[in-house]
Parts: sequence; structure tokens; C-alpha cells
Amino acid sequence: MTDIDHLNPPTGMMADNVTGFARALRGAGLPVGPGAVIDAMAALQAIEIGRRGDVFATLQAVFVKRREHALIFAQAFDLFFRAAEDWKHMLDSVPLPDHAKKKPPPASRRVQEAMAQPQISEAPQREQQQDIRLAVSDREILQKKDFAQMSAAEIADVTRAIATMRLPQAALRTRRFEPDPRGHRLDLRRTLRTSLRTGGEIIDVKRLGTIVKPAPIVALLDISGSMSEYTRLFLHFLHAITDARKRVSVFLFGTRLSNVTRALRARDPDEALASCTSSVEDWAGGTRISASLHSFNKQWGRRVLGQGAIVLLISDGLEREADDKLAFEMDRLHRSCRRLIWLNPLLRYGGFEAKAQGIKMMLPHVDEFRPVHNLSSMDALIDALSSAPPALSRGAFRPAA
Repeated sequence: MTDIDHLNPPTGMMADNVTGFARALRGAGLPVGPGAVIDAMAALQAIEIGRRGDVFATLQAVFVKRREHALIFAQAFDLFFRAAEDWKHMLDSVPLPDHAKKKPPPASRRVQEAMAQPQISEAPQREQQQDIRLAVSDREILQKKDFAQMSAAEIADVTRAIATMRLPQAALRTRRFEPDPRGHRLDLRRTLRTSLRTGGEIIDVKRLGTIVKPAPIVALLDISGSMSEYTRLFLHFLHAITDARKRVSVFLFGTRLSNVTRALRARDPDEALASCTSSVEDWAGGTRISASLHSFNKQWGRRVLGQGAIVLLISDGLEREADDKLAFEMDRLHRSCRRLIWLNPLLRYGGFEAKAQGIKMMLPHVDEFRPVHNLSSMDALIDALSSAPPALSRGAFRPAA
């Protein structure tokens, strides 16, 4: 190869592969632009194309700019540049290879959907306008559709919509103060220290203002079998609000209590949810609300319920061991937090009545009783968390409209 040939841009199969791979990465969520594609084509000319490891390292250095994108890149590279001899193992008559028998790693579903997206073709403007109108109509239907009645494609759309949710910073006044020129409290120490510079002739009065912080949020999510159709979407919702505001603690309970706060703080949602599921042993099992609340009140109550925390109890309330202990633990939880909101998917039914023994024992100890079964109910929850708490006496609850 001459020097002139080395400087020419790559064409043919390699250029098509790099362009298609960049399009797949962009569909999976990585910020890949035309400039990165040009840099990747130029970098591939400086290595030996026959070595898979060198190609992987080169493209990763060009396309991956953040640490959380490395996992998605690895999955996309494995699917896009898989060797041709591996495809013969996809036949039913041949046993699957070892990598196909393993559990798919996080972000693999997102990468596969990006690979399967059809190429964008040029269509008349009139057809594009019709598709836009249909998309708006579908979005309105999806906003009010129950999570349990959605197809796989609709759940994917809802997951993307939940990922864009952000929780506004609700103001919560604390007992601490900070320097504030418009504050109503005199900062005597700073005022005297400043006056020493001028010998006390000129006094610049310093003031203090109240520190305002967002209220902490503690989520207790039921992962029993009766909640299996909603659990994953609720985790996506908690991951979205955790990414926007870090003072969020998440606990999962079925027959036992599990703290998944640290696992849910991963930036990639698929990685966060995979870490949550791997750390929980009682997924989609029985329900022991009383025992789980007892563990939370005893081990975690004083740690996470300080500074006016808001507790979100996400459960259908179908306790198999409903007794006086459940009412006692609910009352203890209610007295320890600033606001207790019970989110129950069963409220999606218009004629819902609290007939179950567990629900009857839990209701007197909550401030609000809300449905959470579609996107509209999640939007209403965000508005409720961002507003001031309702003025209610302890022991009363407010059912949501």
C-alpha cells in the first residue's frame, strides 16, 4: 500500500460496516455523530483489521466517551461484528453455543432493538404528516392504558417515556442557616469579623437565611407475585427520579426486605435493574408486609427517615398474615416520616373497596391513597410530590381523585 492509498478514506464494505455500526450505537442511546464516524474510519487504517481485539479497542476509543456507555458498546460490537461461523449455531438441530446459554447481560435488549430497527426511507410529506397524527393519538392512548394490558412494544415505549421523567425540587425548609444578604437573621460573628478590617468605623451587617433542600424520598416497593406486572416499570420510575435527585432510598420487599439504593444509582437503567434483580432472592414470591415493615423500622428507620422524608409505599396490600402487628408497624412508619403516600394498582378499578384485612389495617395510617397503574397516574404522583403536603390530621388519609 502506497502513502497515497493510506491517506484515502476507506470505502466499500468497511465504510458500510462502520456507518451501520455507528447508526446502531446511536439507536441504542450513544451520542455518535458524523465526526466520530470519520475518526473511526481513519483510525481503522492505522491498525490490522484482521485482529478483532484491535478493532474493538480502536472503535471503543472513538465512540465511547462515558463510562456507562462501555457496556452498551460491548453488546453492540458483539452482535454487529459476530464472526460468520457463529451464525450456524442458530439452527435448531445444533446445540446452542456457550455464550447463548448464559443469561443476557444488561442493555442487551436495548441493543437488539436498535439493531432490528428498519432503515429510514424517504416517504412523501403527506404520509409523514399522517404518521405524526397517528403517533400523537397513540401517545394519548398509551398515557391512560393500564401497564398490565400493554404489549411488549408498548411497554418499551412506556419505559422510554418514564426515563424522561424528572421530579421538580420541592422546597423544604431546614433548621440550619447559610449566608444570605436578604435573610432575616443577623450573623453577628461575620458582622464583627468584617468590622475589624475598618477598626469598627464602618459596619457591614451580615445576614443569615434558612437553608432549603429537597425532601428525601424513601420508596418501599412490593415485588411479590401479585405485583409482578408492575414491578419493573416502577423500578424504571424510581431510577428516573433517583438520577434527577440523589436523596432517594429504595427498598424492595416480598417475604424479606432488601436495600437496593446503591444498585439503582447506576446511570444505565438496564444495568441498574439487573443489579437489583441479582441482589434480591424473593422476587415474585409471597408477601409479608408486616415482617418487612418491622425490618425497615428497626434497621433503617432512623437512618433514612430523618429531615422530613416522604415515604412511597407501592403495594397492593394483599398481606397473607394480616394481624395487629401490621397496624402497629404502619403506625410506627407513619409517625417517623413527614408524609406517607400509599400507591396501590388496585385503585385502577372504579368500584374498589377496602375489603381485604391487610388493606383495612393499613389505610388509617397513610396520608394519601393513590392509584399507580399508567403514565397519567405517575405524572399525578410527580405533581403531588412537588407540591406542599395536604393539611391533614394524623391518622387520616386522602384518596386521590
